[in-house]
Amino acid sequence: SKCAMKIAWSIIANTVVIALSVTLLGQSPAPNPLHRTYREGETLVYQMTGINEDWHYSLRATGAVKKNDKGHYFEEFRWIDMTSDGKPYAMTPVMADFRQKLSLDPNIAPPMPDLSKVDPNLIGPITDMMTFYVDLWLPAMMGSLKKPGDHFQFKTGRSNSWADGTRVLIGADSIDFDFTLQSVDTTVGIATLEVKHVPPAAPPIPLPGEWMKTPIADTPNNWVEVVKQPDGKFEAGVGQETFTVDLTISLADGRILSGTMDNIVKTIHRTCDDQALTQCTAAIPHQIERKIEIALEP
Repeated sequence: SKCAMKIAWSIIANTVVIALSVTLLGQSPAPNPLHRTYREGETLVYQMTGINEDWHYSLRATGAVKKNDKGHYFEEFRWIDMTSDGKPYAMTPVMADFRQKLSLDPNIAPPMPDLSKVDPNLIGPITDMMTFYVDLWLPAMMGSLKKPGDHFQFKTGRSNSWADGTRVLIGADSIDFDFTLQSVDTTVGIATLEVKHVPPAAPPIPLPGEWMKTPIADTPNNWVEVVKQPDGKFEAGVGQETFTVDLTISLADGRILSGTMDNIVKTIHRTCDDQALTQCTAAIPHQIERKIEIALEP
C-alpha cells in the first residue's frame, strides 16, 4: 500500500542516518560474535515472505560477494521469482537490471538504494532488506555486544520526512534503536540479535493539531501525516510506529541466516476543513500491520 511504502521510506532514512552518524564515532576492534568475514565470489540466496495488511507476497534475492576499488566487500543482489497473493507477479522490466548493494563490512556505510525507477511493489522488500542489514551492521561495527544479555540504545534525535510540500504537507516520524544480543550458542554456531525500533521520549515531529498531541497508545505519538485532498479538505493522521527485528547470525562468518520484522503503526485519522486542523470529523482508528521474514537458502 502507499502508506506502507511511506513507512518503508521513513525506516530507510532512519537506518542510513544512524549508520552515517555512528561511522563518525569510530570502530571497536574485531573480533566480536557479529563480525562478518567475507569471501569474494561467495553466493547468497534469501527467500523473503511478507504480509502487509491484506497483501501476501514472496520473492527471492540472489546475490554474490564482490569487492570495491578500495578493497571493501559488499553483496550485490537481484530480485526474482515474486508472487502476489499466491500468484506469479511480473515485475516491471527495469527490475531485470536493478541491483541492490548491501554490506556488513564495518569500513563502509550501507549505500542508499536508488528507488526512483524501481517497481513500486518492490520498494517495501528492498528497504526492508536494507533494514535487516543495517540492524546488524551497526552493532557489529561498534563491537559493543560481546556476550548474551549485552545491550545498548541509540537515540537518533531526528525526524524523517516523506512530505512533498504540495499534496503531502506533513509526513514525518522519529524512531530510536534498542539492541540486545540475546544468545551466543557456540555448539550450533549461531548468535541471535533483537533490535527494537521505538518512539523517542520526545519525538521531534510537527503536530499542528492540538488533538494530535494526545498519545493514542502507551508512548508519545511519533508518526504524523497531513494530506491535502482535491476538494480542499485535509486528511490528517497521527499515531505510534514501532517495529522489532530478530536476526539469527552465523558465528562462523557473520552471515544473516534468518530474520523477522514485525512492524505496527497505530493511528487515528480525521478529515479537516482547515489546515490548522481545528474543524475536523470524529477520529477513525486504523492499524497498519506488516510482518516480514527472510531465510538464507542452503
